[in-house]
Amino acid sequence: MNVHQDSLAESFLRYFDIALATTEAQKRATYHIRYRVYCDEFGYEPRERFPDQAETDEYDDYSLACLITHRASGLPAGCVRLVPALEHEPLPLEKYCRQSLDQEFIEALNLQRSSLCEISRLAVDGAFRRRSGENASRFGRIETLDCSPQERRTFPMIAVAAFLASTALTEVSGRTKVLAMMEPFLPRLLRRSGIVFQRAGRDMEYHGLRAPFFITTQDALEHMKPELKELYDPIHATIRREYREYDWAA
Repeated sequence: MNVHQDSLAESFLRYFDIALATTEAQKRATYHIRYRVYCDEFGYEPRERFPDQAETDEYDDYSLACLITHRASGLPAGCVRLVPALEHEPLPLEKYCRQSLDQEFIEALNLQRSSLCEISRLAVDGAFRRRSGENASRFGRIETLDCSPQERRTFPMIAVAAFLASTALTEVSGRTKVLAMMEPFLPRLLRRSGIVFQRAGRDMEYHGLRAPFFITTQDALEHMKPELKELYDPIHATIRREYREYDWAA
């Protein structure tokens, strides 16, 4: 009799694939998730700006992105991106949310821009956030995916897995000083997993109520709870391999 019970990592990775978005198709999939969440669902960005239903901005040309895909259906489920700080160009939060930043706190960090990045555009498609029986997104009802109850229980982990993928990106790219504009729920969710962000400013209305936060990759990894580290390790291994294999000159 098999009494083995899958761990959190085993369960999630059985149902979802996490990859560095290096192909044009993968990048477009992340932009389509962003459109469905930011434009269709929440109205943060006007739909008419993106007639191809792909939400993009000027930072995508040099950012790194990760894509989470539902294995059984092939549907894109979540995404996140890392925007590296350039010497003479502001990060998105420096450009759009400067008034919310605690400049004294930022200056005290004495950050080198070559090690600094912003994590942004973390999004989970609405089809994987709604409960069974509720209307999903353009894909119809989530139950049409024929998901088992065990599979559905992994859906709330998509946002956390996206954060872990972004953490892997910071590690492999050497951008280990991390800023992010986040909704209040995400720092609270991550705190329960041992990952504690420092608040770097005050709340403001920007794609919903958000605030700036700061963390280092080292702090995130050192305090990550074992069950989350078990999920992080295979995600990191995949991202590291794909990062090393990708032809950045292409």
